[in-house]
Amino acid sequence: MSDHNDPSGQEARQAILANIEKFGCHLVQIETDGYLPGFVYTIGLFKEFGHPEIICFGLKPAVMASILNHACDLVKKGENLTINRPYTGFLQGFEIQFLEVDKAYYPDYVGYAGWFYDMTFDFPLLQLIWPDKQQHFPWEPGFNPDWKFKQPLLDRNMDFKFFEERNTTVFTTERALKGDPVLYVYHDEDGAWQFHTTPAPAEKDIKIVGLEEITRLDPSLNELFNLPYGAQAWRASKGDDWEFIEDGNDDEEEEEET
Repeated sequence: MSDHNDPSGQEARQAILANIEKFGCHLVQIETDGYLPGFVYTIGLFKEFGHPEIICFGLKPAVMASILNHACDLVKKGENLTINRPYTGFLQGFEIQFLEVDKAYYPDYVGYAGWFYDMTFDFPLLQLIWPDKQQHFPWEPGFNPDWKFKQPLLDRNMDFKFFEERNTTVFTTERALKGDPVLYVYHDEDGAWQFHTTPAPAEKDIKIVGLEEITRLDPSLNELFNLPYGAQAWRASKGDDWEFIEDGNDDEEEEEET
């Protein structure tokens, strides 16, 4: 499985350093893979201005870049953006808010920032949250349910990172439900999930359960929440790292200046 935040490319690293030196901030843009939403986040705000970095999900890439550039401009002028209060001026006609991101999510989304901060995640990170067209935020009653998974809320739900409802039906086997380790995971092109103890279990052994039940049996399966459509993961034992096969091309990071 590709790591959208793997700072292994020399060109990407040089762009980050050059933009921070020139502008005080760099924007990392990750495009949607058809399953997970696209997102944009800053690098440099904490080092240069002592301000938390910022991440935003689910809007058009140019819109996210624009509102994060606006945030960077405010920070450069000395403004301290804080959580749990509304802000105007980011999205025309709409207020936005910020949440404090739980560090458990940092490795999933901001790997380039981890590289920049000396291969650690020792920096604060805020998530910029936008409302639906009726001005409801995702945690408020009446929020558009069709938009629920356009922006994950990174201050909660560390026990269940998947972009589906907790009661989503998935395929597994009796052996898995009795405690044998899940070693083979398939995220089918149609969105179905399969969690098996062997590569191809017999049809008579298949069981249907809720996705949350699987993650409770083995919390390490949360690591696979970002497995794209058509991809497979396997491991030799429960304690081993996952290996991956993906369909389609890996997404590429696009560089943005601020």
